[in-house]
Amino acid sequence: MTAAVLFGLGAGLGLWLVLTWAIPPQAMLQSRFADSTGTIGVAVAVIENSWAIALARPLLPGLRALGLPGRRLARDLRTMGRGADTHLATKIMLACAGLLTPFLVQGVLAVLGGPLGFEVPLVLALVSAAAGFIAPDLEVRGKATRARAQFRAALSAFLDLVWITLAGGSGVEAALLAAADVGRDGAFAQLRRALDNASLTRTAPWTTLQRLGEDLDIAELAELAASISLAGTEGAKVRASLAAKAAALRTHLVADAEAEAQAATERMALPVTLLFLGFLGFIAYPAVTQVLNGL
Repeated sequence: MTAAVLFGLGAGLGLWLVLTWAIPPQAMLQSRFADSTGTIGVAVAVIENSWAIALARPLLPGLRALGLPGRRLARDLRTMGRGADTHLATKIMLACAGLLTPFLVQGVLAVLGGPLGFEVPLVLALVSAAAGFIAPDLEVRGKATRARAQFRAALSAFLDLVWITLAGGSGVEAALLAAADVGRDGAFAQLRRALDNASLTRTAPWTTLQRLGEDLDIAELAELAASISLAGTEGAKVRASLAAKAAALRTHLVADAEAEAQAATERMALPVTLLFLGFLGFIAYPAVTQVLNGL
């Protein structure tokens, strides 16, 4: 009965995926606009894996219809510079690999003369398929968190450079462009791209910086854009404000690094505790065996 229910669910899911591939759902106006221009708002460069997308293309419309990836995960993918289609294709391939691996192992065991029952490979296939489907999301979230921390560290240096350039007598836009041209890592490349988009579209640079902060889910960048907009529109003096923001950002980064180091130290206590318990069991085993044999 359980096998029949699982086969029915699998057949229904496969039929639905085939129908969404044969008759794709109507895309929303927002997604059509994003497909025609490459992005909505600031152009964040993403890398697409063409061969992975080609292999999983029939199943991508079905996952898109389910709303995958979510809004939060989409921001994480933009932070990493990975395309949404590549991520979905990776999820599909890992899920298919997890689904087929137990049956391949069962076939090898059958050839060697020791086959398993049908229920065990089926359960293992479902569990491994679910794990393969979820694992890319967990990887993206962890890497996106580290990428945001690196972006904040680069942003503190960017603020110092903007403050120094403003102190030298440059204007706001010239200071932003000069500071963005100094760095060569990914964060400075994204800042340069946002400022270049502002020049090409004839919009205010703080507007594109604010959109970039929203796209990457970095609140400090949006706050920087708000402070710079006061200097650009109201003529406010923001040099002291930028210096204070840079110092506060560095203090926050140091506090996060200390908290992460303390958490790593606490995690290291668990293996030592398990090793100590194993050592006690190794020592106490002969005595316990002698007591049990004497009863």
